[in-house]
Amino acid sequence: MTNIIVHMYFELRFKAAATIGCIGNTSIILATWSHCSIAYLMTSVALLCRSNCCLLSALNAWRKVTIGTGAITHRHYSNSINSSSRSRSRSSAWPQRQLVKHVARAYQSSKSMDSPPDVFRGVTDRFLGVTVDCKDLKIANKSQFCEKLHKSLDFWRANKNRAIWFRVYKEQAEWVPILAGAGFDFHHARTGVVTMYRWLPTHEQSNLPSYAHTLLGVGGLVINDQNEVLVVSDKYAIAKNMWKLPGGYVEPRENLVDSAVREVVEETGIRTTFRSMVCLRHSHGGNFDCSDIYVVIGLKPLNLDLKRCEREIARVCWMPMDEYMRNPQVLEASRLFVRTYLDYQKRGLDFTCTNMTHQVLKKEYQLYYVDQAKDDKEVPTK
Repeated sequence: MTNIIVHMYFELRFKAAATIGCIGNTSIILATWSHCSIAYLMTSVALLCRSNCCLLSALNAWRKVTIGTGAITHRHYSNSINSSSRSRSRSSAWPQRQLVKHVARAYQSSKSMDSPPDVFRGVTDRFLGVTVDCKDLKIANKSQFCEKLHKSLDFWRANKNRAIWFRVYKEQAEWVPILAGAGFDFHHARTGVVTMYRWLPTHEQSNLPSYAHTLLGVGGLVINDQNEVLVVSDKYAIAKNMWKLPGGYVEPRENLVDSAVREVVEETGIRTTFRSMVCLRHSHGGNFDCSDIYVVIGLKPLNLDLKRCEREIARVCWMPMDEYMRNPQVLEASRLFVRTYLDYQKRGLDFTCTNMTHQVLKKEYQLYYVDQAKDDKEVPTK
């Protein structure tokens, strides 16, 4: 039996890292670190096959051993949302912070750099890079900035620093041409700030990573007790009048499940709680010429009364399952999402989510893994 571990790193507008582990054909472990945006993802989730059911006991044994050693803090995931306020706050979606059982030293990833007064003060990283945040810099004019920049470059070269990063804000836009003239190039930008860089070493080639090149979106698969699927038709869809799952882009520092719950209530008025991960789709050439990851998440409805988002949604309805599976206005991929979800339930599988804390970095992350479904599934506590 072949075991495959595929590492993939996210960085959309919240850096994340993910690991998908496939045992045999398709049993899956997916971990994400929610930190700031999504950058590298090099895989797609395959459907679980029947032959892998017997491997779940081994998978769960691994989880118990790992958690038992105190390497990580294990917590259940909660994701309820209040439809009246439609708040984007995720404080209600998390249980109270717990202490990590095993005490480990917190590693510092960067520190302030000691430098002379006529050199820009920056923060160094573990790769010998220097980042200068210009937000609070007091520079009288462009000539002063240019003079200090060249002195700083001489100092950094002598200090054998490698990548030099400048964060320049909108109010300092006049400094951009000066940096460009000194050999700096654009790395990335967001509202109000641009980050420029220069690679100083002449004896080694730059290996700086690209900025966020993958957008992350979610779709909420909601099926009620009447065996009806919650569907919407977008006002500005490329394919008009098509039915799809409610959903949208994940926002910065937002977890996958929180995003799906938020999007569903915003577009349809339906409040939900987490049931199961379903699958993901990975494609290229999307908006802004980025790759795109679309994650389908199974949700349980808490109410049935629909309230359409008039700004974005043209139609919303509860569609009977039989109609959904044969409706020509439902894409085949959307039907596959439902078949996959129902197949998990039929075979007693639960593609679930758990909150954990990294032993060394002290950062929360979410572990997505396949487990055996429980008839009396525990409701996560806040």
